Amino acid sequence: MAEKKRGGNEPEPRPIIVKKIIVEGHGGHHGGAWKVAYADFVTAMMAFFLLMWLLGATTEKQRKGLADYFTPTLVQMKENSAGSNGLFGGDSMMAKESYPTTGGQGNLAITIPRDSSGTKDQGGKAMKAADRQKFESIKKELEARMARQKGMAKLRKNVRFTETREGLRIDLIDEADFAMFAMGTDRLVPQARALIGEVATVLQTMPNPLIVRGHTDGLPYASGRTMNNWLLSSTRAEATRQALSQSGIGNARFARIEGVADREPFIKGDSYDPRNRRMSIILGWTRGGSSGEDEGDDAETKAAIRERDDPMHVARSEAKALDMGGTGLPSGVELLNPGAKGTSAKPGKH
Repeated sequence: MAEKKRGGNEPEPRPIIVKKIIVEGHGGHHGGAWKVAYADFVTAMMAFFLLMWLLGATTEKQRKGLADYFTPTLVQMKENSAGSNGLFGGDSMMAKESYPTTGGQGNLAITIPRDSSGTKDQGGKAMKAADRQKFESIKKELEARMARQKGMAKLRKNVRFTETREGLRIDLIDEADFAMFAMGTDRLVPQARALIGEVATVLQTMPNPLIVRGHTDGLPYASGRTMNNWLLSSTRAEATRQALSQSGIGNARFARIEGVADREPFIKGDSYDPRNRRMSIILGWTRGGSSGEDEGDDAETKAAIRERDDPMHVARSEAKALDMGGTGLPSGVELLNPGAKGTSAKPGKH
C-alpha cells in the first residue's frame, strides 16, 4: 500500500515502541517468605510445649506464684480495658475485660501477690495459737503457785480463767465467805492483795497489754450517799491496778482501767449474787492475733458483745457514769441521738 501523503501542517507520526517483558522463574522455593511463617509456627509450638511442661511439673502454689508474678499490677496498664479514660475510669469492677488474651472473660480486679509463695498470710492465726499456749502455761503456773502457798489453796475456787475476744480473762471472784475488798470500799483485804501479787508474778512472763475491769453486784446504795456502784467499780479497778503495779507490773502494760458496775454480771439470773462482785484482769492478745468477734465465741458471748457495743447502751452508761449517782436520770426519760458524744433527754417511756 502506498504511503499516505502527509499534509504540510500535519505533525510527523510518532513511532510505535513494543516492549517485550520476559518473566523469569521464582527464586528457589518461592524466595524465603515461607521461612518466616515456619519460624513463627515453631516458636508458637515451643511456647505451647513449654506451657504444657510447666503445668505438669509445678504444684498449685508454684503456678499461683507464677501467675501473680506475670500479672500486671499497675492501674495504667488496664486503663483501656473497659472504656477507661483515666485513673478510676471505666466500668465497674465487675465488668468484663477486653483483653484479647482473656477472651473477654474475668473481671477487672487486679491480682496482687500476697507473699512470695502466693499463699494467704497465716501470721495472725499463728500468733493467736502461740498466745493460747502461753495462756495455758500461765493458768497452770498460777494454779501451781496457789497450791504451794500457805492459805492460797482455798482461794483457787475464786479464780476463773476464760478466753475471750479481748484475751485471757482472769476473774477474781467474791463469794459468801470471801470478799476482796472491805464492804463498800476500795480497800483490798490482805488475802486479796496476796492473790493479786501471785497473779502479777505470772503475768510478768508475757509482755501483752493488760485491762483491769471492776464489777459490783446490783445492790443499790442508800439515797444521798456520794458513793455508787459505778464509782465503786472504778475505784476498785484502780486499787487493783495499783496492787499489780506494786507487784512488778510496769505502768506501760496497762491498756485500760474500767468500772462497769453491775452491767456485766457473772451470774446473769441474779444481779444480787455475791459472785457478781469481782475483778477481771485481762491479758490481751498479741497485736494482730485477734480482732473483732472471735470465731470460737459462743452465741451468748457474741450477743453480750453486741449489747455492750449498742449505741443506746453506751449512751446510758456514759450518762450514768457522768452523773456519778448524784441525781440520776429520771425514770421517764428517753435519750436522743445516742450515737453522739453528748446526750440529751426528753420525757417519754423507757
